[in-house]
Amino acid sequence: MYPNLYYAFRDLFGLEIPVLKIFQTFGFFVAVAFLAGAYVLTLELKRREKLGWLKPVTEKQRVNGPATNGELISNGIMGFLLGWKGVGLILNWDTASQDFQGFILSGQGNFIAGLLLAALLVYLKYSKSRKNKDAQPVTETVNIWPHQRVPDIIVMAAVAGLLGAKVFHNLENWNDFVQDPIGALLSFSGLTFYGGLIVAATIIIIYARKKQISVKHLIDSAAPALMLAYAIGRMGCQFSGDGDWGIYNSAYITDTTGHMAQVAPAEFNKAVQQNLAYFQQQYPDVAHIPHAPFAKPASLGFLPDWFFAYGYPHNVIREGVTLPGCDGQYCKVLPVGVYPTPLYEIIACLLLTGILWAIRKRITIPGVIFGIYLVFNGVERFFIEKIRVNTKYSIFGFHPTQAEIISALMVIGGLVLIWYCRKNKAVAAS
Repeated sequence: MYPNLYYAFRDLFGLEIPVLKIFQTFGFFVAVAFLAGAYVLTLELKRREKLGWLKPVTEKQRVNGPATNGELISNGIMGFLLGWKGVGLILNWDTASQDFQGFILSGQGNFIAGLLLAALLVYLKYSKSRKNKDAQPVTETVNIWPHQRVPDIIVMAAVAGLLGAKVFHNLENWNDFVQDPIGALLSFSGLTFYGGLIVAATIIIIYARKKQISVKHLIDSAAPALMLAYAIGRMGCQFSGDGDWGIYNSAYITDTTGHMAQVAPAEFNKAVQQNLAYFQQQYPDVAHIPHAPFAKPASLGFLPDWFFAYGYPHNVIREGVTLPGCDGQYCKVLPVGVYPTPLYEIIACLLLTGILWAIRKRITIPGVIFGIYLVFNGVERFFIEKIRVNTKYSIFGFHPTQAEIISALMVIGGLVLIWYCRKNKAVAAS
């Protein structure tokens, strides 16, 4: 596992570049996911614009004139944050680089550098605007196409998605939240995809209506982008070892080198007793540890053992037992292999992305593509939940997880959306 890009470059290329420690692997893949999603969304919006399904909106924009107070204030805030944390990071590199996330979320930094850089950026903005002090602000009328709003959409999706994912995760893990509410809210770990999707979708739909963008064509355009972004985001989960893995595969245990070793079913209980302190932290009742044995079939002998069970050595959340001979802060490995569910989702969602991309030109009824996306995503997530570790609820004798409930609703909602759109079929924008 690669907690940050420093470990990735060291392992893959033999290069030790200390500055890469500030780039968390999970965050890197999330950023790539948003960029990839933005690119795919832009391509599809442009295609629909050429077909005449999406139209531009005329807006008035202010050009020329001196800087506004809002612009000066935003420059000052940006300068302060860059100086406070940026200069603080440089001056305290030895300690900050060991826990970059903790440093960013702490009150540590260089306050004087923050004030100086804030003053500098405000002065530069003010000096530049003085050249236009005698110029009168001019309002121009321009046409804004939907694809030109993608940067705004992505920023809103990132902020709303992060907040929604964090809120839904804490609701799902309420006991952990009440024990440390501040830490739970500020931590970069612990994100629920469906929470982010629901909140971000709500905000973007409101924005689309305000900007007179066809909601049906927008969500259809976003369907392949969302599926691709989810697949890339899961790469961050897999490569960093963020804890978003499955239940134990009791057909495998972890050897002293961190690799998987296939064992008899009875060996699972033995491994639990040998690492009792660890398992008791995770499960107060070790007699009910979620697990399911599945040894690699002979017909799939070409696949590596870690495809069926993985110990996530050097995982970013530092969960497990200590690896012998390892020196550093990321020296943990799971004593028993778990199902690498992020890997399964990466493969499934890349395939589903290809399907959505292939059918997007054949289906011209607005809203149907997004309905298919909802069904695909819901089915994929519903079945992966069967081997994932999640909080379960008790509803009329059933014990579903939060993700199972939402995924089932997504499948139902997707089918209803497809039926409704086909019933009211029209290529014209809604």
